[in-house]
Amino acid sequence: MKDTLEYVLKTDNLTKMYNGVKVVNAVNMHVRKGDIYGFIGKNGAGKTTFMRMVAGLAAPLEGSIELFGSMDVDVQRKRIGTLIENPGIYPGMTAKDNLEIVRRSFGVTDKGIVGEMLRLVGLQYVGKKKVKDFSMGMKQRLGLAIALIRNPDFLILDEPTSGLDPEGIRETRDLLLKLNKERHMTILISSHILGELSKMATRYGIIKNGVLIEEFGADELEDRCKRCLKLEVDNTALAANILDTKLAITEYDVPAAGEIRIFERIRDVMDINQALIEGGVGITKSYTAGKNLEDYFMDILEAPQIRGGN
Repeated sequence: MKDTLEYVLKTDNLTKMYNGVKVVNAVNMHVRKGDIYGFIGKNGAGKTTFMRMVAGLAAPLEGSIELFGSMDVDVQRKRIGTLIENPGIYPGMTAKDNLEIVRRSFGVTDKGIVGEMLRLVGLQYVGKKKVKDFSMGMKQRLGLAIALIRNPDFLILDEPTSGLDPEGIRETRDLLLKLNKERHMTILISSHILGELSKMATRYGIIKNGVLIEEFGADELEDRCKRCLKLEVDNTALAANILDTKLAITEYDVPAAGEIRIFERIRDVMDINQALIEGGVGITKSYTAGKNLEDYFMDILEAPQIRGGN
C-alpha cells in the first residue's frame, strides 16, 4: 500500500488505437506526489492522447489508470485540473463570465475565486473584452485559470505556453513553480520548448511512436548531460594519481578501464594533457564530451531504434 500512495498517477499498459494504429502503446507512467513531470515527444507521439485518457476525455483500448492510489478514477478526477488542446471557452463572453460559468458547473461556492484566478494568470485587467478578441496567449492564460479554479492536487497541462511571448512563458513557469512549491501541486506538463521545461521539471518521461521509452529524474539528466574532458589513457591509476597530486583535480571519475572523465578545469586541456604526458601517461584520445539538454532529448527522439522500454 505504501508504494501505491506515493504516486499521484500510475498507468498499467495504457493503450489507445486509432484507425488500426496504436497511438499510445502499453504505457506505464509513474508520476510521484510533488513531481513536475516533463512529458516529452514529437508531435503525434501520443502525448495528448495519453493525457486525454488520464483526464477521462478518451477511453483506453487496454490497460488501467490509477489516481492517488485509487482505481476509482471517476471520483479521483475531481482532484485534477486540465488544460488539454483548446480550452473549452465561450468566445462571445468575457474571461470573468467564462470563469463564473465554470465555477458554478464545478460547484465551487467561493465566488471570490474568479477574481483570484484572473489575478493569478494575469488577466485581471481585461475587463469586458470578449474572449473572441483575445490573443492565443490570453486564451491559454484563461484555460490555465479554468484548470486551476478547483485548486486541484494534480494539474495536467498540454503545451500551456503555446502562443505566449518570452515574458509570458517566464511568468507561466514562475506560476507553475509557485503552485508546486506553495500549494504542493503535482504537475504533468508537455512542452516543445525543452530548454524551458528543464528549468522546472523534476522528472521526465519520453514518448516515441506511442511508447514511453524512458523515465528519469532531473538529477540523472544533469549527470547524463554533464560536460567533461574525456581522456583515453594507457594507465588510469597513474593518471588519477597525477590529477590528485600534481593538478589538485578531484572532480573526476573512471567509468571504465583506460577512461577518465574530468568535470573541472575543462578548458585547461593543454595543461592537463601536458602534466599527464610528463608523468608518463600515454594519451590516445582527449576531447570534450557532454550535451545540452535539448541536444540530449533530440538525440533520443531522432534515434532509429527505441531505447529501453516501460
